[in-house]
Amino acid sequence: MKKPEFFVTPGYGEYMLNNLHYSQAVKIDNRVETSGQGGWDDNLQIPEAIADEIAQAFRNIERTLATAGASWEHVVHVNSYHVGGFPPEVNDVIVRLFRHYMPNHAPIWTELGVAALGLPTMRVEIRVTAIVP
Repeated sequence: MKKPEFFVTPGYGEYMLNNLHYSQAVKIDNRVETSGQGGWDDNLQIPEAIADEIAQAFRNIERTLATAGASWEHVVHVNSYHVGGFPPEVNDVIVRLFRHYMPNHAPIWTELGVAALGLPTMRVEIRVTAIVP
């Protein structure tokens, strides 16, 4: 087994590393794990609309996977963490984005309801596992 390689997403990931001492992704052999990605921008601002927050989280996952040499096509497992339950519009947005980012496969997915996330305004956080052939 190779030594784990840690990756930092440019922008917000540098802030997280410098201030909270954690990386955004780790690659061990051909497996990439991401930390939870929120719908924040590089200034850690969260959009007001939940659909925009979810879409930004997906873009952040894409950026983070790229740092480790992976992409959405390699994602096999998704965990999503939700404050405030699972209203139908939230699942509709996630499913639409799954189909957009992973048109050729359907990953396994676990949704979890939580009381709070890392930033007070966050309503969704998503982490993934990818296998790079």
